[in-house]
Amino acid sequence: MYPLCARKETQKRHMKFVVVNGRTPRPQSFCALCCKSIGESYVRELTTRLSYCDDNCYADNCKVAAPMLQKHARAS
Repeated sequence: MYPLCARKETQKRHMKFVVVNGRTPRPQSFCALCCKSIGESYVRELTTRLSYCDDNCYADNCKVAAPMLQKHARAS
């Protein structure tokens, strides 16, 4: 039997977002959290395709979304 840490290392990791540099989205997009205009550098969440103006807005959105998802899962 493998130790717990060895099993964790073999688990697949899925990319959840990409950092885009030097490319402005078309049509003009706005940050999903703060509504600022998206410039040439931004973060895009892969599953929802939402754009965030920077990594701070993405991280703040994750902090807000996680408790809501847990509450929804408990209610189901």
